[in-house]
Amino acid sequence: MPLNFDFKAAGKRVVDIEAQATNALMARIDDGFVKACELILKCQGRVIVTGMGKSGHIGNKIAATLASTGTPAFFVHPGEASHGDLGMITGEDAVIAISNSGSTEELVSILPLIKRKGAGLISMTGKPDSDLARQADANLDVAVSKEACPLNLAPTASTTVTLVMGDALAVALLEARGFTADDFALSHPGGSLGRRLLLLVENIMHSGDDLPSVPMGTTLSETLLEMSRKGLGMTCITNSDSTLAGLFTDGDLRRALDNDINVKTTLVDDVMSRNCKTVTPHMLAAEALKLMEDNSINGVIVVNDNNAPVGALNMHDLLKAGVM
Repeated sequence: MPLNFDFKAAGKRVVDIEAQATNALMARIDDGFVKACELILKCQGRVIVTGMGKSGHIGNKIAATLASTGTPAFFVHPGEASHGDLGMITGEDAVIAISNSGSTEELVSILPLIKRKGAGLISMTGKPDSDLARQADANLDVAVSKEACPLNLAPTASTTVTLVMGDALAVALLEARGFTADDFALSHPGGSLGRRLLLLVENIMHSGDDLPSVPMGTTLSETLLEMSRKGLGMTCITNSDSTLAGLFTDGDLRRALDNDINVKTTLVDDVMSRNCKTVTPHMLAAEALKLMEDNSINGVIVVNDNNAPVGALNMHDLLKAGVM
């Protein structure tokens, strides 16, 4: 290797070639693309993606993207399909077969069986006149003028273009189905996104005996004892009918001490915040976080439909739950 090899130039050349190849796809979002989308939408079963080698790796990603965006899908290796896995495919399914050449032996050999089962067949190939494309009900053209590999051998631009076409297919189907953020979260319950979209305030709030609360008329010293016992840096103040009257926080305490008040004789009524922000139990925890961030506060009281306190929540709870 030359000592002064220009790595930057080599990297930029790859990006440029793949960008041009991707841009060329724009003209291929055509009637064939529409037909492929309609075939999948009408499919009563699942989408099976198959491909050999690098096409198989891309196929795995496409199947995963489809599955997480509202289109049930999984990957079947064409080599294994010939040895029993073909039984995973039914006549109600749709198959996406990926082959840049359109003549991959392991793939072409199972096409008659896929057609015999009555499954819909969508091809993704760089050769629109290949066996695979001709047998397909819809063909998605993923041809590239050249690979990013200087030998024009290693699948590079072709795999990138195939992946982009798969993303276009998945997202078009997502929009057609009216797939929502909540639907997405149901497919991703274990990740941070799932926590943000599924976790409710009631799932993480402090309630029952853990809810810091004192009635109106409580002295500031007694209020501070309640705050210390519950350890949330705040307490709600309730009216005689158990509705929320206000909130007292560490910040309110600092402001009160600046005014030289007597904590043993001063009532919390005189130093509490009356117009405090509240949330409801069924609000998303992520919404509660946004409210707290927008108002630069560290905690909120959770109230029910009657404006009675039922819980309390602070930033530490949201952090611990993985919402932020």
